[in-house]
Amino acid sequence: MVWRLIHRWLGLVAGAVALVLGISGAVLAIDPVRDAWTAVPAASEMPVATLVQRVTASVSGAEEIRRLPAGDIVVYAFDAGQARAWQVDPANGRVLGPYQPSALSRWFKNLHRSFLLGDGGRVAAAAVALAMLLLSVSGLVLLLRRMGGWRRLAERVRGSLAQRLHAVTGRVVLVVLLLSSLTALYMSAATFGLVTLEPDQEPDVVSVPGAQPALAAAQLPLLQGLHVGDLRRLNLPDATDPEDTWKVTTAQGQGWVDRYSGRTLAWQDATAAQRVHDLARLLHTGAGAWVWALPLGVAAACIPLFWVTGVMLWWRARSLRPRVADNSAPAGADTLIFVASETGSTWGFAVALHAALVRAGHRVRTDGLEHFQVGAAVRRIFVLAATYGDGQPPAHAADALARIARTPVTAATVAVLGFGDRQYPAFCGFAEALDQALRGRGWAELLPLARIHQQSAQEFARWGQDLAQALGEPLEIDYRPRLPPSTTLQLVSRRDYPGGAGEPAAILRFALPLSRWQDRLRGRGLGPFDAGDLLGVLAPGSTVPRYYSLASGRRDGFVEICVRRMPGGVCSGYLHALQPGDSMQAFVRRNPGFVLDGEKAPVLLIGAGTGVAPLAGFVRGNRRRTPMHLYFGARNPARDFYFGDELERWLGEHRLASLHTVFSRVPNGGGYVQDALRRDGARLRQLLAGGACVRVCGSRPMAAGVAQVLDGILGPLRSSVALLKAKGRYAEDVF
Repeated sequence: MVWRLIHRWLGLVAGAVALVLGISGAVLAIDPVRDAWTAVPAASEMPVATLVQRVTASVSGAEEIRRLPAGDIVVYAFDAGQARAWQVDPANGRVLGPYQPSALSRWFKNLHRSFLLGDGGRVAAAAVALAMLLLSVSGLVLLLRRMGGWRRLAERVRGSLAQRLHAVTGRVVLVVLLLSSLTALYMSAATFGLVTLEPDQEPDVVSVPGAQPALAAAQLPLLQGLHVGDLRRLNLPDATDPEDTWKVTTAQGQGWVDRYSGRTLAWQDATAAQRVHDLARLLHTGAGAWVWALPLGVAAACIPLFWVTGVMLWWRARSLRPRVADNSAPAGADTLIFVASETGSTWGFAVALHAALVRAGHRVRTDGLEHFQVGAAVRRIFVLAATYGDGQPPAHAADALARIARTPVTAATVAVLGFGDRQYPAFCGFAEALDQALRGRGWAELLPLARIHQQSAQEFARWGQDLAQALGEPLEIDYRPRLPPSTTLQLVSRRDYPGGAGEPAAILRFALPLSRWQDRLRGRGLGPFDAGDLLGVLAPGSTVPRYYSLASGRRDGFVEICVRRMPGGVCSGYLHALQPGDSMQAFVRRNPGFVLDGEKAPVLLIGAGTGVAPLAGFVRGNRRRTPMHLYFGARNPARDFYFGDELERWLGEHRLASLHTVFSRVPNGGGYVQDALRRDGARLRQLLAGGACVRVCGSRPMAAGVAQVLDGILGPLRSSVALLKAKGRYAEDVF
């Protein structure tokens, strides 16, 4: 992806220099606020002629009157042959004191504009402004893709603290940064003469002395009709030069006035370029608009935060890419493994496959997919490709399809293994594109395209068995997932259920551990989590974690899961043996496609058995009282009605709008959850027509049956489950 490459490398290279602009810009943004609070401004409607009368009565030898952006009036005059600048009170012309801009502000302005390096520094600052513009545009594109479009742009950002800081602050100040970059570029263009601000030449005007003496300011129509609020600068005629004129400058243009007749000798409207420059200066500096200066300062102060969090994210992704042992040279390899991974997690699978093939006697080369190249001695090729977001390639593999199109086809056979998340409509979409490109070019197939959901070790093991069969040789793939740091959780309570099929279940509640902000910034500890995210548990002696859907969010103040003890289940047996006071190690894995993010439309929740856990968590966290309708199927209300008491209470609290239960193993229990949906078809059709979103959790057969029933309900609406998934309104968490 070009945008991701632009954002990453410009951020790393230009971001360090942009720190200077960010810090200096934040300091300079204080000036308009301070000036606004300390200003002694003139009344906007006061005639300029009145202001001149008051000033000239107090300051002898006045040559120029300026109105500063905050409204202060400064008079420039000669005093005993020395140039002076005085601030005056426009209400009476009284001199308030010498006017001297802050030396510290001047230093920061020079640092901000040129890095204290003169013209060369101005060129560098303009280059950084261009980089910031590209960073802002690329950041907006990536943010829209991450959030799922404009409509979801205001939703809560998920991920580690560093990810959330990087995305949230970017979302808040993105418009400001875009404006700052554009205005900086325009002002730089004006500085270097690429944009002409002034007219080609001033009019040749002079005052012609007559019999009468020069008129006072009060007698000049232009100054009488001009308000101080429109004034930028007024040059008074030189007393020693009888041909000198009055010259007035406003935002609209500048005019020259005959000192003897009071006639306006000439008027030049401000050029369009000058008007744009004035607006650019206002937007970039906030001078004269302290309310705008505040978000400017916030945006500038966020630049160091952007850079630090961006570097942290880049370094974390880089560190996740492991070193590959026994990696053959490309020319001597008979087997190639190419990897495409956004976060580095897919490399763990590639390393396990690499080691297994080496043990089997093959000469294996593993490399990034961006290096796709095949020698004549290669007999087999594996492509392990993760999909970023909704069908996008990882950044480093952005041109992989083009490289494949340029690579000559050999006799090697190819197998593509995709990694992704079923909640996205384009599940493993990049892997599919790669597989189609390879087949279209004529590469022979070693194995059909396979897909791994959420880095499932079990699905990868099954693929390994298929591979061993296709190769006709034993292959022992020892994949050990690279797990995030775990956190100690202490069990505080448990509720046991006999279960509906001789498989007891328990709702386990753990105390929420405290985490330091340093740990959260590095992605350690549990961090933020919501109902519907997954709790990863690694039982003692086990190498593969098991994942359980969370029935609580961090705001609930505890960690809760519902676990059925499976016959021979190592992890479920371990969890069922825990008693209050016991501890275990666990971590949270995000499940972004399934969790609810502040939906305002009605929500249809469908679950069976322990699959009700995340759905109960959604209801528990429904503080906004969004209409939620739960369909829950179990076997026996006396044995496996999980969260039954809470669901009844939440009905009374209006966190749950309606509850529909069916129990398949009791007389008149209503059958299965699919039967309940079918009976309520008309009502559900109305809900879905009104924009309701759907969450389904439970076994795969149950989810398939639910989808079939809902397809029938959606038919008259010319919709389907597939269309709801494509719109982000339908998601499953199945096991």
